[in-house]
Amino acid sequence: MGENYFGEEIAADYDRTLGEHSDPSWITSCVEVLEEYAGKGKALEFGIGTGRIALPLSMRGVLVEGMDLSPQMLAQLKKKPGSEEIPVREGDFSRDRMDGTYTLVYLVFNTIMNLTSQETQTECFINAARHLNRGGYFLIETMVPDLRRLPPGETVRPFGTDNQLEGFDEYDTVSQKLVSHHLEGTGENRKIHSIPFRYVWPSELDLMARIAGMSLTARWENWEKAPFTHESRSHISLWQKSFS
Repeated sequence: MGENYFGEEIAADYDRTLGEHSDPSWITSCVEVLEEYAGKGKALEFGIGTGRIALPLSMRGVLVEGMDLSPQMLAQLKKKPGSEEIPVREGDFSRDRMDGTYTLVYLVFNTIMNLTSQETQTECFINAARHLNRGGYFLIETMVPDLRRLPPGETVRPFGTDNQLEGFDEYDTVSQKLVSHHLEGTGENRKIHSIPFRYVWPSELDLMARIAGMSLTARWENWEKAPFTHESRSHISLWQKSFS
């Protein structure tokens, strides 16, 4: 079982700290794509968290289920209207199983990087394929590693969304690890949360998909399906499980 880095303090305030990823227009664009590939089948969200994506997807009539390692994040989900319509399991999405199969399995907002080794990331792809119907889709949204923007010899990239949230990502280019440090609040109320990740390249994800019996169907820069280019800083990738 992996380690839960999303305890009570982070879970209670999680939805507020997402910047543009909590914007209603961003969520609508995301949910429209997920609805398209879920079709008339069921969808499974790995790392369902507080339900910020699963709930609006469910409200569109898609049958959604979810899995998350953090009981605190799931507790936040269960406080929200409509959560009773979404079956969830507390578990490790790199290896634990839900009952049944799905048309779509998805992870959003860098969640694949919460698995901090190549082995567990590959196991996640294999587990996704186990949950999919033949011809079903596995979708991931994640960042493109920011290494091109690191000056020679530097290991840190700053980021921030407003005066209440800033931070920096600390890269280890040998292990493909990074630690994301989030600083919130000001003065005596200032808090820091540090969460480990493993960054992963699009081509590496494609190989993991092939190991799991899936092939790349599409890759976009964003939820509006803009073309993915060498300047893209994130991507949404879609793989399809073999029909055989």
